[in-house]
Amino acid sequence: MTVNQLYNDCLLRLKNSGNDDYRFDCDCLFEHFIGFDKVKRITKGEFPVSDKACKELSDAVDRRTQGEPLQYILGKWSFMGCDFFVGSGVLIPRPETEMLVLRADEIIRENKLSTVFDLCAGTGAIGLSIARLNPDCRVYMFEKYDGAFYYLQKNVGAFGLENVTALKCDITDFNASGLPKADLIVSNPPYIKKSEIKLLQKEVLREPVTALSAGEDGLDFYRAIRSKWLSLLKDNGTVLLECGDGQSSDVIACFDGVIKSSAVYYDFNNIDRAVEINV
Repeated sequence: MTVNQLYNDCLLRLKNSGNDDYRFDCDCLFEHFIGFDKVKRITKGEFPVSDKACKELSDAVDRRTQGEPLQYILGKWSFMGCDFFVGSGVLIPRPETEMLVLRADEIIRENKLSTVFDLCAGTGAIGLSIARLNPDCRVYMFEKYDGAFYYLQKNVGAFGLENVTALKCDITDFNASGLPKADLIVSNPPYIKKSEIKLLQKEVLREPVTALSAGEDGLDFYRAIRSKWLSLLKDNGTVLLECGDGQSSDVIACFDGVIKSSAVYYDFNNIDRAVEINV
């Protein structure tokens, strides 16, 4: 089978599966498994492809048509310009979360902060990105679940940063002995209401529910951070939290009584995506 024949076959299969992003997905899978980007595919479209490579790509297309996330099939995904290992059991980094990292970086640089906690760290996309941008800042990343912690450790090893520490920890029930106090707590916690989980796209439902669901009102983890972690924050510290569409006022309300100032940040879709709380 030639490059063109194989590409067109995969494109049609993805399209017929109802995939709205079939062309993007096909391009990504083709480049990953065959090694041909768009330019190479056009200029060398009549080249033959080995049976082994055809089979590997075909199997990957099957997985995608069955609803497995593209990112899991590729095994890596880009965040803040770097590739992070991803796979079943860990939340896939989203581009809108980059604004959380960028704001954290501003806070750290403006105030010359030394210690950051990343709660519900998952792949480590947030914590490792902050650590990469701020080599003089120590970043502690906390993750409870085995599947996610596997990828967190894998990404820590891949980045090779000396200013990071990964800790296996349930943020709702932990022993903080031996930890320094943090200048900044940052987190992209689960925040979807229990009743809304079943309404998510099928690809999203292949990601761990534990990284998505946060009780009846979606606020369980914000309340846990308020009750369990503020004692580990230095005076005049900051909490920077990702939230869901329309959740910002409820998240701020979880910290009533301790707020000195707060701010809401909106993403590229004008959705309230992050809350900053100074305590």
